[in-house]
Amino acid sequence: MNAPLPLSQPARLLSAYKPYWAKRFGIAPYLPMSRAEMEQLGWDECDIVLVTGDAYIDHPSFGMALVGRLLEAQGFRVGIISQPDWTSPDDFRRLGRPALFFGITAGNMDSMVNRYTADRKIRSDDAYTPDAAPNKRPDHAVTVYAQRAREAFAGVPVIIGGIEASLRRIAHYDYWSDTVRRSVLVDSKADLLLFGNAERALVELAHRLTKGEKISAMRDLRGSAFMAPPDWKPDESWVELDESPPPENAAMRRSPPRGPSQSWGGPALDLTVQDAKVGAGETASIPIQFHPRRVRSQTAIRLPSYEAVKADPVLYAHTSRIFHLESNPGNARALVQRHGEGRSARDLWLNPPPLPLSTAEMDYVFGLPYARAPHPSYGDAKIPAWEMIRFSINIMRGCFGGCTFCSITEHEGRIIQSRSEASILREIEEIRDKTPGFTGVVSDLGGPTANMYRMACKDTKIEAACRRLSCVYPDICPNLDTSHAPLISLYRNARKIPGIKKVLISSGLRYDLAVRSPEYVKELVSHHVGGYLKIAPEHTEEGPLSKMMKPGMGAYDKFKRMFDAASQAAGKEQYLIPYFIAAHPGTTDTDMLELAIWLKRNGFRLDQVQTFLPTPLAIATGMWHTGKNPLKRVSASSEDVAVVRGGRQRKLHKAFLRYHDPKNWPVLREALNAMGRADLIGNGKKHLIPAWQPDGTGSARKSAPALRRPTVSRANPAKPASKTRRP
Repeated sequence: MNAPLPLSQPARLLSAYKPYWAKRFGIAPYLPMSRAEMEQLGWDECDIVLVTGDAYIDHPSFGMALVGRLLEAQGFRVGIISQPDWTSPDDFRRLGRPALFFGITAGNMDSMVNRYTADRKIRSDDAYTPDAAPNKRPDHAVTVYAQRAREAFAGVPVIIGGIEASLRRIAHYDYWSDTVRRSVLVDSKADLLLFGNAERALVELAHRLTKGEKISAMRDLRGSAFMAPPDWKPDESWVELDESPPPENAAMRRSPPRGPSQSWGGPALDLTVQDAKVGAGETASIPIQFHPRRVRSQTAIRLPSYEAVKADPVLYAHTSRIFHLESNPGNARALVQRHGEGRSARDLWLNPPPLPLSTAEMDYVFGLPYARAPHPSYGDAKIPAWEMIRFSINIMRGCFGGCTFCSITEHEGRIIQSRSEASILREIEEIRDKTPGFTGVVSDLGGPTANMYRMACKDTKIEAACRRLSCVYPDICPNLDTSHAPLISLYRNARKIPGIKKVLISSGLRYDLAVRSPEYVKELVSHHVGGYLKIAPEHTEEGPLSKMMKPGMGAYDKFKRMFDAASQAAGKEQYLIPYFIAAHPGTTDTDMLELAIWLKRNGFRLDQVQTFLPTPLAIATGMWHTGKNPLKRVSASSEDVAVVRGGRQRKLHKAFLRYHDPKNWPVLREALNAMGRADLIGNGKKHLIPAWQPDGTGSARKSAPALRRPTVSRANPAKPASKTRRP
């Protein structure tokens, strides 16, 4: 009989493990990428070989480097295989047979997002590759790499992780093939999948393997997924809730708890502790609570099977809703999804999400001895992703915004994990002292968001019971501590460091939070804006905003007034650059027209715009694929969502965002005529687009004829010349 999953046991600090014997080899200047480097370090083998689709940059902003240095700190010999030749297993033998396991990731991005645009066209460059060279990774890289690693060394455990594995951990819609695919764990044939921020599970797994435990027996790691025989369960005390029938006939409908008074039976198990000094041999829990009654901690929810969600969009949307409601590590239950039928049937098990790291643990991870540079084997090659972040610092992880189109929450979680101010200031000093080319300007202090640093629920009991998908939509939760005081202190002390000329903030700003702190807005605008500040209203109309879970334009207008006033008071000419998405689920042609009118009225001419890209597991992707709204209870008769699928309509929505581009005028004229808004075509200030067409910028359509624009006489500018230019 298997031991029950330890869902309510205290977490063990990352530094609490006794180091593996290989720690005697010391710290590597770079994790080795060749046998020659291994020999220089005195190694005869690697304990762990990490395979990544990115160039190896030894910096904590790159997942493989962070994971590699963490495992090295545990005493393991860690090698890196970066961007291997995937056409055969030969390159996967580069470092020899690993003693413990292969760790596989596609890199910092999903490989399909990395390789293809929102229009499914192959990108011409790759920011994570030396000299931005394209085609250095395969489609669905995690699956391909895992299969090649298995071919290279049969019997070596294969562990997959990173954002691609996280976002594909259950049956998911794949935009590029326009189909529902199986869990990546099934296709890759890996032994285990670690999703989310996997430091805690990875360290425990590695140490347990050294003690002789089989990978096939590790079924109790939070943040892990594995395949099991049909109807397997940890022990007989576990119960299963069947959510696999159609929503109208589902076996169980239980309202989620609204607060600590509805704690699923019995008192909550309080695991809240203060951050402690991280040292060898320490154990501690993390600041979160759990409700230990069997109905949660020993319950698995059976999702509709892969075959069912592939065949039925309503069941897919229903599954998406359940999946996202079971994302709070304080109350999430295990999820089970059947893959296959008959004798080939197997169950995919997803344990509850990983426990977030404490501040002390975040400091430990980010304080490891990174070289803070690309591996020397790349020579003078430029790696765009490195050039972009080399002078920036990650101060936190996670996001409680819950934007439906974003993958941050699915991967990093809603609980903010912040570093201490002292740790961040030390890293600024390291950049100043160690990073070549530093001129005294820190390019960013941020993360998934610029201003969620140190924010958390005021009550850990409420946080543990909460099932909201967002702490800030439709309104900011009254239980959320929105104080910007820690961030203001960080900014001020960062500016005081000798040799630091300026500290910029480049990460996305949550302006609905910022307006609650006039002091923060003043601090930001007076000292940390380099002329332009990018923010993301995403849209102006309620229809798409409600499907994005984004605030209305009232918060934007308030922030803009505060921004302009603070800029004027500081004697600076600074501008907001808003960011918008075209063709998001819930968006109509009229919504895009109203957005275009708003842009023109406010004098914005956007250079770069984004068409909605359905990424795996995102709620908005569920809307796009199914035409249903997983934000509400789903059934065949529940709310339908307008979806922009056709390439022509997607191009139209994108054209509305760039109404000022003459190349878009023909398609916009046609659309405005069809919408009965020909009044917006003309040559006055009240018009959206002109009635004339410059030479070489597109052809007019029969349904929307472009007028000729008279040329102007040089002798008398007020008098038209005798000839006219054709459109």
